[in-house]
Amino acid sequence: MNNIAIFASGSGTNAENLIKYFNTQSSSAKIVLVITNNEFAGVINRCKQYAVPVFVLKNSHFENTAALLNMLQKNGVNWIVLAGFLRKVNAQLINNFSQHIINIHPALLPKYGGKGMYGHHVHEAVLAAGEKESGITIHFVNEHYDEGAIIFQAKCEISSNDNANSIASKIHELEQIHFPKVLEQLLQSENINN
Repeated sequence: MNNIAIFASGSGTNAENLIKYFNTQSSSAKIVLVITNNEFAGVINRCKQYAVPVFVLKNSHFENTAALLNMLQKNGVNWIVLAGFLRKVNAQLINNFSQHIINIHPALLPKYGGKGMYGHHVHEAVLAAGEKESGITIHFVNEHYDEGAIIFQAKCEISSNDNANSIASKIHELEQIHFPKVLEQLLQSENINN
């Protein structure tokens, strides 16, 4: 059994989707805890209804990761999934979970990635560039923002009527459809190869 920790900073819609999928529909993994760096994050209330423990950690815990690593190890975590987590993951955590930290990005990387490129910032940049399509990228996390190896991408068209909000809705739909299934396929292939 794979034990997953979700790191989230915001509303938690992707975290909730993953919890519902893995804790009710999948036998390959379980979401054992959620960690946030935002005491006001919507993800906190979303997790309560599923009885998934949520830990609010200060930003310093993500820089000096000894306590964080201890928490993850005590809970048997072997995968970390970033779902709207707005902090860079430090090298120590990446080394301890090599090729076992996954992120979802609301654009087709390598375009529109990097520091400060999240949420509406991404969608506004895509619009400003006159792109005809956008999408999601699920990728491994390395020491650089949004530069880890790409696992999966899905696209959506951008019409002349779209704005940042309508693009966000299209992206959200792709995230909800694909994120749990792609993650499950990754976990299953890992189990087969080990």
